[in-house]
Amino acid sequence: MDIRDDLQAKFLALYGYEPAGEWSAPGRVNLIGEHTDYNLGFVLPFAINRRTFVALGLREDRVIRVASSFSDEVVEIPLAELSPGALHGWSAYPLGVAWALSGHGADLSAVPGVDIFIESDVPVGAGLSSSAAIESAVAIALNDVWRLTLSRPVLAQVGQRAENEAVGAPTGIMDQTASLLGQKDCAVFLDCRSLDSEIVDLGLEAAGLVVLIIDTGVSHQHATGGYAERRASCELGARMLGAQSLRDVTVADLPRAREILDDVTFRRVRHVVTENQRVLDTVEVLRDLGPAGIGDLLDASHRSMRDDFEISVRELDLAVETAQANGAIGARMTGGGFGGAAIALIRSDDLSRLQVAIDGAFAEHGFGQPDTFVVTAAQGASREN
Repeated sequence: MDIRDDLQAKFLALYGYEPAGEWSAPGRVNLIGEHTDYNLGFVLPFAINRRTFVALGLREDRVIRVASSFSDEVVEIPLAELSPGALHGWSAYPLGVAWALSGHGADLSAVPGVDIFIESDVPVGAGLSSSAAIESAVAIALNDVWRLTLSRPVLAQVGQRAENEAVGAPTGIMDQTASLLGQKDCAVFLDCRSLDSEIVDLGLEAAGLVVLIIDTGVSHQHATGGYAERRASCELGARMLGAQSLRDVTVADLPRAREILDDVTFRRVRHVVTENQRVLDTVEVLRDLGPAGIGDLLDASHRSMRDDFEISVRELDLAVETAQANGAIGARMTGGGFGGAAIALIRSDDLSRLQVAIDGAFAEHGFGQPDTFVVTAAQGASREN
């Protein structure tokens, strides 16, 4: 039974009727551009071939129920009572989307209630944006059945608002944008200030390259601690430099920043400023030379996250170092940090050797066995039937 058959069967078993339709949205890998999104900078993610599926049925009242394969809990609440303070746990992601849509034309006192069941094969806690996959799948489903006709960039804003205000995670808009706008064998080059986006060909298959995910199994949570601290540090640095955001600070401004800022704040700022430049350079190299030319930029990104932003962990560093020593063109941690996954850009012929080396290195260091798998750049959110 595949994931969609399982979705239908579980919806029917739980709710007692067939769903009105099914929708899906992918997780994402951020090729480069970490912690630049909420600083209004540049990012270059791509949607992946791991997806979250939503089955939805219409109710005759104005109640919303959500359930999923990853929780025994069925959460039920009248639509009119949706608010950030009323939402808790995993259900805050889908319910937060329904609430956030009220700011874009959904009259929660008039739209029909819905039953939702969620199934996913996007790994949770790996930095592959399982949360944005949920938000994006629910957003396009409700956009359809409530006949809101909202554009995908607007739905990305809806998902971000749900995550920021309903979940309480101070994330940027990159993840939802990648999940909603992704295209096959392409990345999404996003300007997080203007929200202008551009599709950039990756050309991995033609170059004989693959992206290997190395999921360390070390979970992270964006709603807690380190992520919020890094964001606050970036905002402090921008204020002290007289900038509206770190988007307005360039590499040429770093010598002045070093004089003004304390060491920790300076290093946080330096990561964001140089990472923005690395995104621009990566897009240029992809266009001019193809994916085989971006390895040094990926490596430099990881060093910056490890040393300046200090969001890596021992397992991520080991994954990156092992990849670099075993044929990877480039490697870096991906996602918000403090755990999660690394990516390695590698030739298809070298893939098996690297996977064996990763398993051996983690065992040698006494770490749990990581999950390694190849992802491809996939199509964004869509209606399945």
